[in-house]
Amino acid sequence: MPPKPPSRPGKVSLWRYARMFRQDILSAQPERLYRAWMAAFRTPFFRSYMCNDPALVSLVLKERPDDFPKSDRVRRGLAPLLGNSVFVTNGETWKRQRRIIDPAFAGGRLRDTFPAMWDAGVAAVERLAPRADGRPIEIEAETSEAAADVIFRTLFSIPIEHELATGVFEVFKAHQRTSPVANLGALLPKWFPRFHNCETIRTAREIRALITRLTAERMDAIGAGTAPDDLATKIMTTADPVTGHRFDTDEMVDQVAIFFLAGHETSASALAWSLYLLAMHPDWQERVAAEARAVMDPGKIYFSALKKLTLSRDVFREAMRLYPPVPMMVREATRCEHFRDRDVPRGSQIVLSPWHLHRHERIWDNPDGFDPARWQTENGKDGLRRAYMPFSAGQRVCTGSAFAMAEGPLILSLLVRAYRFGCVPDRPAMPVAHLTVRGRDGIWLTLTPRDTPLTQETQT
Repeated sequence: MPPKPPSRPGKVSLWRYARMFRQDILSAQPERLYRAWMAAFRTPFFRSYMCNDPALVSLVLKERPDDFPKSDRVRRGLAPLLGNSVFVTNGETWKRQRRIIDPAFAGGRLRDTFPAMWDAGVAAVERLAPRADGRPIEIEAETSEAAADVIFRTLFSIPIEHELATGVFEVFKAHQRTSPVANLGALLPKWFPRFHNCETIRTAREIRALITRLTAERMDAIGAGTAPDDLATKIMTTADPVTGHRFDTDEMVDQVAIFFLAGHETSASALAWSLYLLAMHPDWQERVAAEARAVMDPGKIYFSALKKLTLSRDVFREAMRLYPPVPMMVREATRCEHFRDRDVPRGSQIVLSPWHLHRHERIWDNPDGFDPARWQTENGKDGLRRAYMPFSAGQRVCTGSAFAMAEGPLILSLLVRAYRFGCVPDRPAMPVAHLTVRGRDGIWLTLTPRDTPLTQETQT
C-alpha cells in the first residue's frame, strides 16, 4: 500500500497536540477523521470544525464562499513570503487581483505556454541522464527543479539556469525546509504576536528581493516595448476591467511569490509522488511508458498530444488524491452557522481537509490504495465530482489548475518515456506536511534509461 502517516492515538492534551501539530499536522490528527463527516476541536481561544461532508464542503467553497473567507491565522503564517498575494487576500482586494490574473491563464494561453513546458520537461530528462545508473537519487530535488524551470520559462521566459532563476530556486529550498504548512500561531488568539523562525524571515526576504529584480526588469522591458509575450507580461499589462488598476512592482512581487509557491511547490510534490507510486507499481509504469512512446513523436510534439495522455493524467490525478499537495485549507465563519445539528459560533475556524476527504472511507472504494483506473468507474467519477479538491473549488479554485493538469502529465510522460524508475527498499518514503506534502526524508528512487531516445525539437 502507498505510505500513509500514522494517526495519533486517541485524545491528547492541548500541549501535546501543539507539539505534534508543529512536527506534522497529518500524524497529529486522529484516525476517526477518515470516517467522520464532521469533527469539532476546541482550544482556549477559538473553536475549529473539520468538515468532510461533501455538502458542507460545497456550502463553504461554492454556495456561500463570501461568508467563509480565508482565515487570517493562516495568512499571518505565510505573510513573510507572500505579502498580500491573491492566495491570502479576501473580499474586494481578492476579486480585483483575480480579475487581473485570470485572463493570463484563460483559453488559448495554455497552448501558448506549451512549448515552454515541453522544453522544461526535455531539460529535466537531460539533467537526469548522468544519474541514470541505477544508484538511488532523491527525486523530490529533481522534480522541484523541473517544476521551477516550468515556472521561470512560462512566467519570465528564462530557464532555471538563469542567474536570478537559480538564485530564487536555491533560496526557496532553504525557505521550504524551515516552513511548516501551518504556523503555531494558528492555535493562538488573533491578538497574540506572531513569531517567525529567523531563517524563514531571512530566506523570504532574499526570495522577494530577487523577485523584485525580475519584476522591475520586466517593468522596464514593457515600457521599452521589448518584453516577451509570456505570463508575466500578460499579467503586468492587464488592467482591472472594473477599476482600470494595474499591478505595480510591489503588488506584482506578491503575486509572483505565490505563483512560484503554488506553481512550483505543488507541482513538484505531485510529480515526485507520481513517480514514487509508479515505481511501486511497475505494471502501471510500463503502461504509462507505452502510452508516451505511442503519443509522443520525438521529432514533432503537438499540443494535441496532451489530450492523448489519458493514463498519465489518471496516474497524476490519483497521486494528488493520495498526496494532495496542500493537505488542509482553513476558512473562518463570519456569522453563526448550524452544521449537522451543531451550532458553529461566529469566528470559528472551518477546516477543509483534502487529505482526509480524498481518503474518506465512506466515499471512496479502496481509499488508501493506488488505483488510477478508479477514475473510469462510477465511484471514481462520483468522488471526482463531490470529494476531490487538490486545487480547492468554487470561486477560489486555483487559477492555474488547468496549467498544472497539463504540466504534470506531460513531464511525467517525458520522464517515464526516457527512464525506468524503481523503489529503494531501505529508504521508504513517509509523507509529511511542510509547505506541501513531501517525503519526511525525501523520496528516493533508482532510474535506468529506456531504449527510446528523446530530442528537444518542439512543434505546436
